[in-house]
Formats: sequence, C-alpha cells, structure tokens
Amino acid sequence: MAQTIRINKFFTEHGICSRREADRLIESGVVTINGRVAKLGDQVEPSDVIAREGHVIPWSRANLYIKYHKPVGVTTTSESHVPRNIIAEIGHQERIFPIGRLDKDSSGLILLTNDGNIVNEILRAEFGHEREYLVQVDRPFDQSFLDHLSRGVVILGSKTRPCRTMRVGRDQFRIILTEGRNRQIRRMCRALGYQVIALHRTRIMHITVDRLGVGRWKELTTHEREQLLKAVGRP
Repeated sequence: MAQTIRINKFFTEHGICSRREADRLIESGVVTINGRVAKLGDQVEPSDVIAREGHVIPWSRANLYIKYHKPVGVTTTSESHVPRNIIAEIGHQERIFPIGRLDKDSSGLILLTNDGNIVNEILRAEFGHEREYLVQVDRPFDQSFLDHLSRGVVILGSKTRPCRTMRVGRDQFRIILTEGRNRQIRRMCRALGYQVIALHRTRIMHITVDRLGVGRWKELTTHEREQLLKAVGRP
C-alpha cells in the first residue's frame, strides 16, 4: 500500500520547513499537487508530483534525526521481538535505528536516525563528542571519588579516558564523557565501591533533553541539525 501523508508533513519530512511554515506556503497558493493548487489538509503519496513555485520536490527519502527521552524500562534495540524495544515505543513510520545505546535501567536522551553514515561519526571515541549524565549512587561520596573518576578508572581491561565531574548532592554528580564503553559509568562506580541507582543522560554534544517529556520524541530543530552535521564534518 502506498504511503499517504498530509501535504504539510511532506514538507517537514523532507527537511524543507516546519509544518507551520508549510501551511503558510500552502495557503499562499505556491504549492501544487499534480498541477493543481494544494489545499490545507490534502493527502499525498509517492505517485503525486508536488511542486513549490513550479519547482518539483522529489520524493526521495529525507534524512531523519530524532531525539527521544527514553524512560527506564525501554530497551535500546531494533529487534522487534524484544518487549518495549525503542523502535516500537517511538512508532515512527520510517525505518529508524538508535545511535549508540542507553541501557534498560537508565533514562534520558538518545538519538535515532535513518542515516547510517552518521552513526560512526558520532560514536567514534577519537572524535571526542561529549555525553553528559546525572548519576545517583547508593551512598554519599567525598571529593576523592570524583577526582578518581575524572582521572580515569580501569574497567574492561583498560583505563577510561579523563572526564569531567561535578557534585550535585551528597550522593549525586554530573559526569561528562567523550567515549562510550558498555555500561561505562556503572562499571566505573562499581570499581570504586559504589553502586549506581539512577543514571540519566541529559546531553549528547549540543543536543539536550530539556523540555522533552519522558517517553516523548521530536525531530531535531533546524539549528540542532545544522550543528550536528557541522560537528561531524558534513556540509
């Protein structure tokens, strides 16, 4: 069955403009569908020829970049048989996949995309892209604990990269990493005698989870998208 979507959503999915701006274009009469002037609410499908001011807009798939506020209990996997897998939770009509992981017991920001080429550009440790977390451990700690985390901790047979830490409370701290080993923060804390009881990712590079409700997702804003592509060396 052909995919049918509203005309304003066609514009947003192709990265042309926001839905509101698309509505303004449609109302101004510069958008056509198969040669006729489009109306608000029109439905379109891949067999339709859509043009703006006489210029045809191709139906080729646009790259999607999505941020999601993952709740505890959602598993970061594309495997459909896994209960509460992240793809089913989001329910996007395009085939998307997560960039990196955030374990089931953790919450916070994760990015998803249909752009396979950008994944390694974001995840490779040598690029040094920052990820920020809010962490709560099982008991109060002193400054030497944070200092030790900052210098690096031996896990999985090698020492972690130096990182930045900041106390938030008696048993809470923020940590900014530039690498992403498997369950890294939990392993670092365990190596120093602490257990993580809550782990929440607040930021990846310049993209934050601020003002995004738990379990909600949205496409990156134009500014977020431009900064992301610039950070990985894309034009």
